[in-house]
Amino acid sequence: MSKELTSRATDYSQWYNDLVIKGELADYSAVRGCMVIKPYGYALWENMRDQLDRMFKETGHVNAYFPLFVPKSLFEAEEKNAEGFAKECAVVTHYRLKNDPANPGKLIVDPEAKLEEELVIRPTSEAIIWNTYKGWIQSYRDLPILVNQWANVVRWEMRTRLFLRTAEFLWQEGHTAHASKEEAIEETKKMLEVYADFVEHYMAVPVIKGVKTANERFAGAEDTYCIEALMQDGKALQAGTSHFLGQNFAKAFDVQYLTKENKQEYVWATSWGVSTRLIGALIMAHSDDQGLIMPPRIAPLQVVIIPIYKGEESKPVIDAKASMLIKELKSLGISVKYDDSDNARPGWKFAEYELKGVPVRVAMGLRDIDNNVVELARRDTKEKSAVSFDGLAPYIKNLLEDIQQNIFNRALAFRNENIREANSWEEFVNLLDTKAGFVSAHWDGTSETEEKIKEQTKATIRCIPLNNKQEEGKCILTGNPSSQRVLFARAY
Repeated sequence: MSKELTSRATDYSQWYNDLVIKGELADYSAVRGCMVIKPYGYALWENMRDQLDRMFKETGHVNAYFPLFVPKSLFEAEEKNAEGFAKECAVVTHYRLKNDPANPGKLIVDPEAKLEEELVIRPTSEAIIWNTYKGWIQSYRDLPILVNQWANVVRWEMRTRLFLRTAEFLWQEGHTAHASKEEAIEETKKMLEVYADFVEHYMAVPVIKGVKTANERFAGAEDTYCIEALMQDGKALQAGTSHFLGQNFAKAFDVQYLTKENKQEYVWATSWGVSTRLIGALIMAHSDDQGLIMPPRIAPLQVVIIPIYKGEESKPVIDAKASMLIKELKSLGISVKYDDSDNARPGWKFAEYELKGVPVRVAMGLRDIDNNVVELARRDTKEKSAVSFDGLAPYIKNLLEDIQQNIFNRALAFRNENIREANSWEEFVNLLDTKAGFVSAHWDGTSETEEKIKEQTKATIRCIPLNNKQEEGKCILTGNPSSQRVLFARAY
């Protein structure tokens, strides 16, 4: 396979696909709209998952697992939720195949094996979980329930793109139950902060925290809080959501608890989730025309060491030196690979690890060892330097932190340069068409206006930023009074 990449300027969408495929993160599968996550991509997901899992547990959450299948009657119980996901549902109607008598060697659905009740393959798990919680919750002593699950879900998307939008994807979904509205809202906001912390400090992607409009909120939620990121093509990407569900699911599934005052009350709920879509965000926020750029804190591989030698007699000397460095790096918790394979030249390996976004590359040959130095290259800036072998491991550890910060600073500068204010309809449309990015503009607060803006420009209100400045103005479309600006963008 050719490793040549399409440039961002030539075709941004193809550039993205090239990186996913040629960077060996994922591949297309035999099932339309689904993907195979390859080992390198799955190692990245594992690092993201493991860090998030630690953060969830630090905030008191525990993991559980719930069924993939949801009885249709349960799925229908919360009407807004069911209506919101209905068009994306895959449904199981039969449980057995049999040989086709008219076509030997072929299988057909056995009509006698029809399910008594159809099963929805979960697009989200609120229904099955809240039906379960009904048996777990009797009194205030059973609350709160702070449960998360790592799972796959299916949403039958018509237009798919690897990681960004696939029919099946991996995610986590937190589902918590509380005795009071205040406690549930506090949980919703707390988890939004956890997501923002992870995406900024581990993925190095700056985000804007906000709340969704009624049109954009999760089906069945009272409020949806979100983090929004900006990709290099100027499109926004929703990186995570946290939902205050009120008592909607508790009422749909009759989940009540006995209060300290001996009264029956409905439980208050939240749900929150992020998915493998974050990998798409990471790719598009940081990478360049030479390949992926991985933030060191979640990179599948942080350091690669490549020996430079002619003739097998010099290799043992390099191997010994590399072995010392590997031991020191591993003692510092740094993931490292020594690529001494003989099936490719060093130059090819350099390009391969650049494509895969490995943050630090170390090259060493006999001459370097004689001079007690190595050639060190950093992926984010492509700078190369000769660095002393003495104290090299701690030097690399500090360098990885510097790379992490530099990647974030670069993305933050880009994001901030691409938030622009519009004060008229003409200015708004012009900014969307020529500059892209976030457009900060006044909106009259009605769903009708929001929908008209979306129809005419394909831009949506990404969020109403938290702690938004109150500012009197006029809606860009209707001219009606507005008390604050909101952020619009075209989005993935």
